[in-house]
Amino acid sequence: MQELIQSLLQSGVEEGCFPAAAVAVGRGPVVYARAAMGRLWLPDGPPPTPDTRWDLASLTKILTATPVALLAIQQGRLTLDDTIGRFLPAPAGRAGITVRQLMTHTSGIVPHVLLQEQPGCTPQTVVDTILTLPLEGEAGIPRYSCLGYIVLGRMLEALYGQPLDVLARSMVFEPLGMHNACFNPRGGNIAATETDPATGKPFMGTVHDENARFMGGVSANAGLFADLDGCVHYAQMLAQNGLGLLSPATMRKATLNYTPGYDVHRGLGFHLGGTEGNFMGDLFPADSFGHTGFTGTSIAADPHSGLWAVLLTNRVHPTRDNEKHLRFRRRFHNALYAAYSQRYASAQ
Repeated sequence: MQELIQSLLQSGVEEGCFPAAAVAVGRGPVVYARAAMGRLWLPDGPPPTPDTRWDLASLTKILTATPVALLAIQQGRLTLDDTIGRFLPAPAGRAGITVRQLMTHTSGIVPHVLLQEQPGCTPQTVVDTILTLPLEGEAGIPRYSCLGYIVLGRMLEALYGQPLDVLARSMVFEPLGMHNACFNPRGGNIAATETDPATGKPFMGTVHDENARFMGGVSANAGLFADLDGCVHYAQMLAQNGLGLLSPATMRKATLNYTPGYDVHRGLGFHLGGTEGNFMGDLFPADSFGHTGFTGTSIAADPHSGLWAVLLTNRVHPTRDNEKHLRFRRRFHNALYAAYSQRYASAQ
């Protein structure tokens, strides 16, 4: 397995899928292999190390707001049928949108706009702006919405009376030992992302996502930075039915398919397998689950075998106009699952 992932990463770097990457794969608490390759910035940046932090982009959704919401349900403080209007001021036609709809991306809230370009929008009024935008179609149809997750994050802040970064640290990162996971990281050893047109220099430690950046770097849709080990701890938790954080009952509910009949299957925050073109490739079972990030990151877990995989890259460096990682990611997961089934499954 070690030779396989090193070979895969080398091909990804050589083919220009990303400048640098770090990967780990394992089953349950066991790490089968880990590797890192490439350069943190072009042309002559250093190679990634075990404690290099990566801009996780939309993996932020499943590492912050998703587990915080699930923990709130476990604690008896939240239900899936609770509405935006219970926690935040909301106009007619938006107040009744539920936590379930936000987490399954079926609320009808517009997928994405640049909030900084909306008239009168400030970091403090982003929810007001989002909830005045026209809905995009009927509720119940899956449309991946970063804006919906921004609203969910603000609802959780209202529920607990604390900012999202504090909630994520105390409720998720500390229990799982994710010591280097944070918003707005300081220091060096951070993978570069896209070149900022205003400065001509790449973002390093400043979130790549425009809306999260507009909100000061802390948002439920993007903004989290973490190293490989931190993401491994989270993936191990997922693959072990929530061990150390979430109850088995919570994990079962979170990984149900709430969008049957559509070409994308959504759980509570999680992207499920079983669809054509899925980021987990062709071989991961249909009830596998995980998520991706725009910067080229992903976490995948198979609940039956306990197999998990973490792939962290900076494919948006120096520009987002590079989609070679999409095919690489599917090839990567295909090769991992095939190797696992050949070398490990028969011995268990």
